[in-house]
Amino acid sequence: MVSHLQPELPPISLRMCDANRLRNIAEAASEKYPQTTEFLAREIERAEILPDARLLPGLVTMDSEVTFRDDISLQERAVTLVYPEAADVDAGRISILTPIGAALIGLSVGQTIEFQTPGGRWRSLTVLRVQQPR
Repeated sequence: MVSHLQPELPPISLRMCDANRLRNIAEAASEKYPQTTEFLAREIERAEILPDARLLPGLVTMDSEVTFRDDISLQERAVTLVYPEAADVDAGRISILTPIGAALIGLSVGQTIEFQTPGGRWRSLTVLRVQQPR
């Protein structure tokens, strides 16, 4: 029998404007996406909150383009992390209310996060590159 211990989560940082808006989104969507919004809310609470004006190279923020590796399949994927209303999977824009979106927010280049999906599977993602929104 395989058992997973709660993995140690990497330190994360959020811009104050992102943290405030994400709190509101998580609360509003809590009934529709309970597990993902609970995970997102925990991520917001444990994050270091940074001033909005600070330059954040290499940090996954809202609207940044992120290249990450799925550490199980070793596949790389580039996505733009967006608010739910701007999501379009076919265009590579993933919502913050997806398990991957909630896991990526606040990570920096080189960091890895392990998390359990709502379906019970464990995932591990590593951030390879981040391009800030223009």
